[in-house]
Amino acid sequence: MSLKVKDLRVFVPAKDFEESLRFYEAIGFKKKWQHEDALAELQIGRHRIWLQNYYVKEWAENFMISIEVDDAAEWWRMINDLIVRDKFDSIRVKPPKEEPWGATITYCWDPSGVLIHFTQDT
Repeated sequence: MSLKVKDLRVFVPAKDFEESLRFYEAIGFKKKWQHEDALAELQIGRHRIWLQNYYVKEWAENFMISIEVDDAAEWWRMINDLIVRDKFDSIRVKPPKEEPWGATITYCWDPSGVLIHFTQDT
């Protein structure tokens, strides 16, 4: 018997599926597959998520994704530019913050309120 894990993907909620899809593609995810306006597989590097056209406010606002990056400040700058250039009014992003546990994190809320941690080990 082999208990090896080959992959792990999470299902990310989307309040407005098309806006969320546009956001994730704008930050570098590539759409690998989409079924109508119900579900899309998105990939960044070798990591994947399922974006689903399903939304419960309490769930979405308590859902978090941690993405380890080399430079949290670069992600903050890029997302700030996206908000202005692509008119993503529903996105929020905070400047990088050094946390006491030894990481610098840029906190970003996607169009559905999902909190994304762009985490840089320090």
